[in-house]
Amino acid sequence: MDGATLIAWGFQPDRWFKQGIATANAMRAAGESDDAIFAHLQTLAPVETLLRTNGLPYGLFLDAETPAERANAAAVAAHMDALMRVPTIKAGAVMPDACPSGSAMGTIPVGGAVACENAIHPGFHSSDICCSVAATIFKRDDDPVKVLDAVQRVTHFGPGGRAKPIRPAFEGDTDFGDNPFLRGLENFALGHFGSQGDGNHFAYVGRLRSTGQIALVTHHGSRGLGAQLYKRGMAAARRHTAIVAPKVPAHNAWIKADSPEGRSYWQALQIVRSWTKANHAIIHTMVRQEIGNQIADTFWNEHNFVFRRDDGLFYHGKGATPSWSGYSADDDGRTLIPLNMSEPILITAHRDHKGSLGFAPHGAGRNASRSQHLRENGDALAAELAALQARGLDIRSYCGIPDHSELPSAYKDAAAVRAQIDKYDLARVVDEITPCGSIMAGDWERDAPWRKPR
Repeated sequence: MDGATLIAWGFQPDRWFKQGIATANAMRAAGESDDAIFAHLQTLAPVETLLRTNGLPYGLFLDAETPAERANAAAVAAHMDALMRVPTIKAGAVMPDACPSGSAMGTIPVGGAVACENAIHPGFHSSDICCSVAATIFKRDDDPVKVLDAVQRVTHFGPGGRAKPIRPAFEGDTDFGDNPFLRGLENFALGHFGSQGDGNHFAYVGRLRSTGQIALVTHHGSRGLGAQLYKRGMAAARRHTAIVAPKVPAHNAWIKADSPEGRSYWQALQIVRSWTKANHAIIHTMVRQEIGNQIADTFWNEHNFVFRRDDGLFYHGKGATPSWSGYSADDDGRTLIPLNMSEPILITAHRDHKGSLGFAPHGAGRNASRSQHLRENGDALAAELAALQARGLDIRSYCGIPDHSELPSAYKDAAAVRAQIDKYDLARVVDEITPCGSIMAGDWERDAPWRKPR
C-alpha cells in the first residue's frame, strides 16, 4: 500500500501519510482486512462518504389514474427520491408494478431497479434472494387437475423444509464450506430443497396460447437458504457502511464489491442462484415423473437479484425482470411475467430499454398493503374466490385456508400493467400461458400454534 491507495480511499495527503502508510502495511501483513485498516486510519484523519444533498433523477415508468394508483405512485416516488441520494447509486428506474416494500424512507420499492458502482446492497435484493419463475412445457396433453394433484403430492408450500429431504445436486453445492457467507448453511440447502414458499409464491398450471400445450410454472425464491445469506450479507454491509458512510440508513448499507467480502458475497449469490434454479427443476422433474409425461421445453428467470453489466456497474432488481440479452449465462432470450392467478402469464422477449436500465416489471404489483386490502374488502373476497372457481379455475390453498390477500383484486389491474409494458417498450410479449388453476400456501398462519389461545 502507498499514498495512492490512501488517496483512492478518500484521504487527503498530509504529514500523517508516512505514518499511515506504514501502519496500513503492517496491518495488512498481519492479515487485517481493508475495512479494519480503513477504520484505523480514520482515527488519524477521518473521511466519510456522504449522502447526496439531492437525489439523482431516475426513470419512471409508472402510470397512475385512480386515487389508489396516485397514492401508491406518490409513496413510491418519495422512497425513490430518498433512495437516489445513496452515494453508490449511479442510475435508477421504477417499473409499472412498483409499490412500497417497507416503511423506512428510502427503502427500494418492489419494481425498483438501481445501478451501483463497486457496491452490492443486500437490502436491494431483499431476503427473498433470487425469487424467480420457471416454466415447463409438456410434450403431450394432460389434465390440469392431474398436474395440480401431482404438484401437491411432490412438494409442500409454506415455512420449513421437507419431512424427507432430497439430496441436492446443483452446481456449487460443494462450495459452502469455502464461502464465509454460506458456511454452516448446508442444512438449509438440503432441508428446503424441493419445497415451495408462502406469500405470493405459487405453482400455476395453464396452456400455451400458441399451441395449447399444458404448462407448469413455479414461483419461489431461495427459501431459508437465501434468508440466512441475506442476514449475513446485511450484517457485513452495515459493518462496512458504519465505517465509510455512517449517515447512510442501515437498510441502504452496502458491501464494497472489490473487497474480499464483496467477492465472497458475489460468489455466494451465484451459488444460491444455482440452488434456486435446481429447486425449480427438481419440482418440475418430480411432477413430470408423477404424471408420466415428457418435457418439450423449459426456461426460467429471476426477478430479485444483482447483475453485473459490461459497464462494470452492479444492477440490482427488486421485483424487476431483466430484459436484456445475456443478463446471465443461461439466458435464452425469454422471460416470464405473471400477473395474477386468473390472468395469463406473459412470455416475453428482451427490449433493453435504456431508461429502465434494461428491466421490465416482474408482475402486477399492489396499490395497497395486504392488511389494507383485507380490511377494506372483507366478505367480498370470499365471493371473489367463489366466482373464480365458478369460472372453472382450480384455485387451491395448500394449507386448506385461502389467503384472500392473494386474490386478483389485491393486485393492480393486469390490463393496465400490460399496456404500460407495451407503451414504454419494456418487453415484447411473444406468447402467453392461459390459466387452468394454481396452488398457493394459503393463510397457514391463521391456525399457527402461536395464534391459538392457551
